[in-house]
Amino acid sequence: MDRKPARVLTVAGSDSGGGAGIQADLKTITVLGGFGMSVITALTAQNTLGVQGIFEVPIPFIEQQFDAVATDIGVDAAKTGMLVNAAVVRAVAAKIRQYHIEKLVVDPVMVAKGGALLIENDARENFISELVPLALVLTPNIPEAEALAGLSIRSVEDMKEAAMRIREMGVPNVIVKGGHLQGPATDIFFDGRRFYEFYSERIATKDSHGTGCTYSSAIATGLAVGKPLLEAVREAKAYVTEVIRYAWRIGQGHGPTNHAAPLLNALDRILPFLDQR
Repeated sequence: MDRKPARVLTVAGSDSGGGAGIQADLKTITVLGGFGMSVITALTAQNTLGVQGIFEVPIPFIEQQFDAVATDIGVDAAKTGMLVNAAVVRAVAAKIRQYHIEKLVVDPVMVAKGGALLIENDARENFISELVPLALVLTPNIPEAEALAGLSIRSVEDMKEAAMRIREMGVPNVIVKGGHLQGPATDIFFDGRRFYEFYSERIATKDSHGTGCTYSSAIATGLAVGKPLLEAVREAKAYVTEVIRYAWRIGQGHGPTNHAAPLLNALDRILPFLDQR
């Protein structure tokens, strides 16, 4: 195999529990056929019960990581996740501009599933003014969309209104994820002209840690291999649904999704035929 791999960069925090952040991103990118690289913005002491501590990576080292991978390996698409303070947001935005990264998925990670604040309040204005306009697509969940749009979201119509307001911040495409609402898991995609609704059944499980990270890195991988944005989103939604369906029951709290589920399920289908040979 001598084809060039799709190079996907994740700029995010590390999750020591392995379910979210850099770890979830790299698993997703690998399973979906990309080559994953990372710029770690923060280290967390974290497990299924929540975040116990955050260590902020110094800005010069964040910049050094970015330069190392971008100048040597190159970047076909990127995603951002946890950017803990204003200085990190500014530094990451500057590097994205420097290396002309256009296929950028921005996941506005603000609060962990356990409730821990993952971005300082003073970083939000910088996030909106400097990073959002660089994104090809923004992927907030309901609480994040409420914070960005300044409204309460209780329905699909509210999601659409939030998507319109967020798009006015300068990002061409917005996906408001509906995992926090009741009923089918409905995501709203808005490109400024029309709305697209992506549905999946709601899977009864508390083991969904890292789904936002997984979703955004799946979209970035789709973009990196050359898929149109709408197709990348559709396939990312299907992937997230499958990894939640086969989530791992690990730990005492919110367990992680099973990023390898598509591969493991494919093997289960193939192995019986191989055994018959």
